[in-house]
Amino acid sequence: MKKESIRIALAYVGVIVGAGLSSGQDLLQYFLSFGMPGILGAIGLGLLNILFGRIIVTLGCYYQANSHQEVLGEITTPLVNKIVDGTLVLSNFVMGFVMLAGAGANLQQQFGIPSWIGSLFCALLIIAVSFMNFERITGILGIFTPIIILMILMVTVYSLTQGSYDWNVLDQAARSIQPVIPSLWLAVINYFSLCLLTGVSMAFVLGGSIVRIGVAEKGGTYGGMMIGFVIVCASLALFANIDVAKEAEIPMLVIVGQIHPFLSVLYACVIFALIFNTAFSLFYATSRRFSGTNTKWMRIWMIFIVTAGYICSFGGFRNLVSSMYPTLGYMGSLLLLILLVSWLKNHHKIIEEKFLRRKMIGLRLKKQDENRVFTDKDQKLFEQLSEQSVADTETLKRDVKEYADHMIKKEKISG
Repeated sequence: MKKESIRIALAYVGVIVGAGLSSGQDLLQYFLSFGMPGILGAIGLGLLNILFGRIIVTLGCYYQANSHQEVLGEITTPLVNKIVDGTLVLSNFVMGFVMLAGAGANLQQQFGIPSWIGSLFCALLIIAVSFMNFERITGILGIFTPIIILMILMVTVYSLTQGSYDWNVLDQAARSIQPVIPSLWLAVINYFSLCLLTGVSMAFVLGGSIVRIGVAEKGGTYGGMMIGFVIVCASLALFANIDVAKEAEIPMLVIVGQIHPFLSVLYACVIFALIFNTAFSLFYATSRRFSGTNTKWMRIWMIFIVTAGYICSFGGFRNLVSSMYPTLGYMGSLLLLILLVSWLKNHHKIIEEKFLRRKMIGLRLKKQDENRVFTDKDQKLFEQLSEQSVADTETLKRDVKEYADHMIKKEKISG
């Protein structure tokens, strides 16, 4: 169970941590612009990740979700569901063209390529992959998430061990940055709401792939803790180098370049891969929202939406972050409130469902055990429990069977 929770945690980190955090521009404008108190804001952001990481993955597991609509349809009214769904579609498009701008800024800063060419290259790559076996490609790109996390940790250790710092001077330099939100704690909520909009759909589906609610709870919590740790580390590294980082489009890239030129090239390539992966996922989700399962129409929508996104990307990465992100954050606050209220309202039901599924798994294991007698009474109880569950009866029975079979195979291998 612990290994499965860690697997879910790492997957959740991959959903939430992407190009925005790795560039450092978000943290600079949202938190470090308030000076040293901004570090406390980053810690607050980490705590929100822990709390809502647990909530989101657990709700996805509770409803055995295959899409965000399946969860939202249960926890909101039809009108609110449409509003949130529209917000998610809009945020996917906006974040998509901000990512295109980030791709251009990244290549320009590291290699001197004009930003419009870098953004165009990323846009064309996204369209091209939509006509190919993109699932395999995006699966390969997933390996860059742990790499970027390791590099951020390395940069933090390097930055904090290179002599002493005048924290008052750094504080004054940080405060020269224009905050995108007037209040630090409002900035924490706004930015987390923004992250929630871009990651909640996949996080729900991730939770829906798990049978045991206890695993989902721990996986979401551990994932939130990892994200919080990385956020604080990145914030410390940026603050320690605020004098050279504050004017850069991709602040973390400047800091990595101070360690070794080769590392900056590697970091720029990894950032581009993360940006592509994030932008592709966002544009693809939007295209699928309008095309359904029709692949031909999905590709037509993909060309149209990516082209529109490329045109919008000419606003510039830093400018788009400061202008578009706060608006999306305010829109995402509604989703944040809905999730919290739903969690508090249904918490006792979730606990009951946790023990119900645990009993079902226990009965299935008993049926598979040659040394124990599985009676008609046990089978009747199994059927009753499956019907009492909030999840689809046949789907839950199938998932419980697969989970129990997997546990038995593991025991045989270890034994």
